[in-house]
Formats: sequence, structure tokens, C-alpha cells
Amino acid sequence: MRVRLGRSFDWLWSAYAVSTYGTWLAFGAFPLIAVQVLHASALAVSVLEAAGLAVAAVVAFSLGPWVEHRAKRPVMIAMDLIRFIAVASIPIAYILGLLSYGQLLVVSVISGTASIAFSAASGAYLKYLLRGDHLLVANGRFEGTSWVATAAGPPLGGALIGLLGPVITVMADALSYLLSALGVLRIRGGDIAAPRDRATGLRGADLLCGWRFILRDHVLRRLFLNSILVGGLIMATAPLLSVLLLGQYHFPAWQYGLAFGIPALGGFVGARLSAHLVTRYGRYRIMAVFGWLRSLFPLGLAFVRPGIPGLLTVIIVEGLLITCMGVFNPIYATERLQRTPVDRTAQVLSTWSATSKLMQAALMVIWGVLATLTSPLAAITMSGVLLLATPLLLPKRIHLSASEPALSAEEVRAG
Repeated sequence: MRVRLGRSFDWLWSAYAVSTYGTWLAFGAFPLIAVQVLHASALAVSVLEAAGLAVAAVVAFSLGPWVEHRAKRPVMIAMDLIRFIAVASIPIAYILGLLSYGQLLVVSVISGTASIAFSAASGAYLKYLLRGDHLLVANGRFEGTSWVATAAGPPLGGALIGLLGPVITVMADALSYLLSALGVLRIRGGDIAAPRDRATGLRGADLLCGWRFILRDHVLRRLFLNSILVGGLIMATAPLLSVLLLGQYHFPAWQYGLAFGIPALGGFVGARLSAHLVTRYGRYRIMAVFGWLRSLFPLGLAFVRPGIPGLLTVIIVEGLLITCMGVFNPIYATERLQRTPVDRTAQVLSTWSATSKLMQAALMVIWGVLATLTSPLAAITMSGVLLLATPLLLPKRIHLSASEPALSAEEVRAG
């Protein structure tokens, strides 16, 4: 039997699952529309990816205080509806013959910003909804869902794009946000919003509150620096790996899909093991071990070569990396929630997410320049070498709050 976290959590989890599957189902649809429908250049496609990410992150900084002082369920529903309207505008504009590159860029920014706000609100609501001793199980379920969607979504989306075209696939993504909003609407029970003096309104200092809280807490500060650097260095190589495998090594599209679809299943396995490993060996030990391992495996991509051996190398390296991430991520997400007060959770999460996306966008550009000056493989290798130093930023010691005990062995086995 599974640990029962309540019907409210089940609806929150369902809303997350359906929108996540929709997002991964439409993975790559925007670039395909830009290329196939609007005949955009490679530079324009790169700008669409990086600019949308960066602008959404900048806008999201101001949303943290706004989300913090409002009831979280209405915010989640509003963000889902905004994403639905924005994404659904693409097929409507296509049918009317009005679709443009500028619209794709605007939709990318709007949907990215709304996603950050939704994640901040849902994280704050999750902390309110569950006792601290169940947060690890809940985060493990979210993590496992994410990796299964990552594994299944792109291949299914690719088949759907081949049959119906990228515009119809984008419509399916839009409908997933509408279904997510309906799921959140079914949640029953209380809500939470941090109080605010109506006379003062939103102050400029509020925009820095998330950063100030993160930097004051020794453990959060080190987790923050570690996570944004690891995520940035890994994501910086994603476009370069595509160029290397598809452009230089001429991998068929189906092999390229396998190279990233199969390893994602390791994330599901890791997420399922996370709570069991913590119960047996302790949170700090598992976080430290898998934090080091996830920084070690990316260097294996330096040995990727053409042909089947290269394909197997990518699958093995990515599989080991993602399995470690599947174990590590629920633990670090739980630690972050437990160390953050309820009335600061939305600001901390939005600041964390926005900074991470800015770092990813910046490092993508830097690594693109490095690859141009050297080669994609050399730039990928450089990222792997730098990742070896990132575990030095992990917290040296973590204390669990006495009011938030770890799950019992019986509960973990049940979950």
C-alpha cells in the first residue's frame, strides 16, 4: 500500500501530472513551428529559446511577493488559464493566417512566467498541505512523474507532430493547462496567504526578499549555489549535444530520441528509491553521495563517438546522471521547503526558479561561443570538468527539525 497523502494532494499531483505531460508532449513544437511554418533562421530559433527563458525569469522576480500575499489555489488556477489562453492563441492565429515569430516569442515569455508563478504557488501550498514528514514522499512522486513524462512525452509528441503537425500538438499542450486548472479547482480545504499591510503596497525591497532569505541561511545558500550551477552547466551543453549527435555524428532522429528517452526512466527509479535510501542511511549522507555522483557522470560525454558505441555511451552516461538526480532532487526540494517559513515559500521558490533560468540562458550563450571557438565536444568536456567542483558547495551538515521527523521505515515501505 502507498502512503495516503489525502485527496487534496491527489488533485494537486494530478494537476501537475497532466500539465507536465502536455508540456513534454509538445516538446520541440515551438522551434518546429518557427522553422517549418515561419521559415525562421537558426539564429532566430536560438533567440526564441534563450530570450523567452531569460525574459520570463526577469519578469518572474516581481511575481514572488505578489504570489506570497495571495491565496495559492486561485493563483494556480489563474496561471493555468493564462497559459491555456497564451498557448491556444498559436493554433488560432495559424488558422486565421496571422501567426508570426513575434507571437511565438510573446507566448514563450508569458507561458514561462506563468509556469514560474504556478510552481511557486504550488510549492507553498504543498508545504501548507502536508506535514513535514510527508514532504519527501510527495516530492518523490512529483519527481517521478516529471521523469516519466520526460521519457514518454517527446516520443509520443514526435509521433503526434508527424501525424497531425506541430500546431495541433501545441493545442494539446494548451488543453493540458485547462485540465490542470480543473484539477486545482477540485481541491477542497483551506488555503494560505501571507498578511500584508494594504497601506504599504508592494515595495522594491520585497523583490529582494527571496534572495535575502536564501543568502542568510547557510544550508539554503549552499544548496542554491550548487543547484543553479549544476543545472546551468548541464543545460548549457544540451544544444551542443544536439549539434554533435545530429550534425557531426549524423545520428538518425530515432536514435537521438532513444538517447534521451531511455535515460529519463532512471529518474523515475531514483525518485522511487529516494525516501527508502534516506530512511536507511540518513538524509545528509544520501544527499552528499548522490550530489557528488551527479557531478561526476557528465564528464563521460567527452568520450561520445559516432555510431552505436556513441549511442550506448550517451544512454549509459545520461541514465546514471538522471538516476542520481532522481534520488537527489526530492531530498533537496524537501530540505528547501522545510527550511523556509510558509509566509516566505512562494518568494523563495520564485527567486530560486528565476535565477536558475537566468543562469541557464547565460551559460547557453557562453557555451555556444565556446563551441564556436573550439568544438561542441570540447565545450561539453569543459562543462564536465567544471561540474566536478560543484559538490564543494553542498552543505557540510544538515539538521532535521525536531518538529519534522523523518518518515518511519513502515511508511516508506508502504509508499
